[in-house]
Amino acid sequence: MPSEPIVCDLTGARDTAEERMAEYERLFAQSLTGRERTEQQVRLLFRADDGVEAWVRDLAAREKACCPFYDFRISAAAGEVRWEIGLVEGVAAGDEDMARTMLDEFYDAPDNVAGGVAGMKQRLSQGGIAVTTSESGTVMRFDRAGTGGGVPEA
Repeated sequence: MPSEPIVCDLTGARDTAEERMAEYERLFAQSLTGRERTEQQVRLLFRADDGVEAWVRDLAAREKACCPFYDFRISAAAGEVRWEIGLVEGVAAGDEDMARTMLDEFYDAPDNVAGGVAGMKQRLSQGGIAVTTSESGTVMRFDRAGTGGGVPEA
């Protein structure tokens, strides 16, 4: 049984996809200390410098608003901020490769974010995921390549 389409909708966001990618790049450059990957989640680790926890929480909240298929948990202890990223239960159900590819994109983000949205689309395509973007550019739909569908226009 095919999974529901995964849609990222930045229609109501205060930033664009490219601005968001640039923000990730700044955060990673300033504070990222490591990352970990398990079968079910990715964990990004940051120095708990002044303002970093609030920055990560704000970015995670904005990311959750546009990409509700991700599950985020943020915690801070011992001078470290941890951002745990998983997929909401049932997302990509029956398509473990797609789920893994979506999580890999977060794990690899510190290495790839400079490539922007175009680079993300290319990497996902290489992982077998088709990315369809609305005419306005604010909505992206992720499907297993070859199963596509239209993108709702905002």
